[in-house]
Amino acid sequence: MVGMTPQHRLLPAILALAFSVLTFSPASAAPTGKDHVGLQLYSLRNQFGTNVSGTLAEIKSWGITNVELAGTYNLTPEKFKAELDARGVNAFSGHFPYDRLRSDIEGVAKDAQTLGLKYVGCAWIPHGEPFDKKTCRDAIEVFNKAGEALAKHGLTFFYHAHGYEFQPYQDGTLFDLLMRETNPKFVNFQMDVFWIVHPGQDPVKLLEKFGSRWQLMHLKGMRDSTPTGLLTGHSDVTNDVAVGTGKIDYAPILKAAKKVGIKWYVIEDESPSSESQIPQSYNYLQTRKW
Repeated sequence: MVGMTPQHRLLPAILALAFSVLTFSPASAAPTGKDHVGLQLYSLRNQFGTNVSGTLAEIKSWGITNVELAGTYNLTPEKFKAELDARGVNAFSGHFPYDRLRSDIEGVAKDAQTLGLKYVGCAWIPHGEPFDKKTCRDAIEVFNKAGEALAKHGLTFFYHAHGYEFQPYQDGTLFDLLMRETNPKFVNFQMDVFWIVHPGQDPVKLLEKFGSRWQLMHLKGMRDSTPTGLLTGHSDVTNDVAVGTGKIDYAPILKAAKKVGIKWYVIEDESPSSESQIPQSYNYLQTRKW
């Protein structure tokens, strides 16, 4: 504009930049890419059982530096943390047994802090067949208490859904009850995509339905021949295939996950072929546009 100084000419651009920063939505800022993709170490449980140092080195060689734990393989939390640190591997999350969350929550908190975790989760509710309302309500009580106690230590609690929770209940399922009666201030959830598809549920619809209650996500592919519509929480481990292969279309799931603000995307592969499939899954997640 005629008569404006160079500084004045820059003013509209500066204001536009400031406005874009102020209006940048949390959902669009959801983390993606290699810095927020990790590996659940249970995927290599057999290897860890005989060689912790070598297995961590192998994981690092794949380019993976963030991990979720499921035990420390006969090492103390202090020694396992030292093994992680020696290889520059960050443990951001861990699964702990239901019974410890119920009866030893302070011990869980201490171990989690020693390991440097930010998230503490439960991946299985002990139950008879089928999973029922009483067991669900008992778990709700345990999770609410555990989540509140862990929050006092700066830790975020989550439950990892496993498929059996989708037993019909009233006008929905027991999973709906679990979501409804756990305190959203203290109890979050981890979606394992395999264990959502296995009972015949739709991951995208559940992400949209419960939004930010989902904080983390487990990613694994499902073999094309795998039966679904089952409420067992069990499947042959050979049905795990690399992410991006098999019957699960991850493109719309990852898009929905980003929209609700999933914080961590965790590869889990329980199959005998995990060592060859994990790098394939990791490469798929690194090279696709989310």
